[in-house]
Amino acid sequence: MPYRLLDDAPTADVGFVASGDTLDACFQAAADATLDVMLGNRDALQPRERRTITVASESVDLALLKFLEELIFYKDAESLFLRVTLVRVDQRDEQWCVDAVAEGEPVDPARHLLAGDVKAVTLHRLGVRHTDAGWEATVVLDI
Repeated sequence: MPYRLLDDAPTADVGFVASGDTLDACFQAAADATLDVMLGNRDALQPRERRTITVASESVDLALLKFLEELIFYKDAESLFLRVTLVRVDQRDEQWCVDAVAEGEPVDPARHLLAGDVKAVTLHRLGVRHTDAGWEATVVLDI
């Protein structure tokens, strides 16, 4: 065979399960996990800039995807790492609506421990479900 697969090649995805007593807490945990994949020292992030995030979808799963994609968008388009400080998820007019506030600052490689460069939230295994303990979301990020 003229090629071989590398056993030690980096993986292209990182997955996590986020949970919370409420749907708001679950979305908050998913946002924290996404930031932690991008930034190895989240505590170094200073709240110097604020952004409001508003997304909606007919599906709670896709509302989560859109919400997390906004964090990735700000990282890529404005070079901002943002930490979600407030999130509210509710259903209005057959839409799952997410309203959030995120604070952070421009990427500073001298202070920020850069971890994975998240490119996107994938549809692979994406799911949000109600459990006996609250809410649980499964997310796979493309890095």
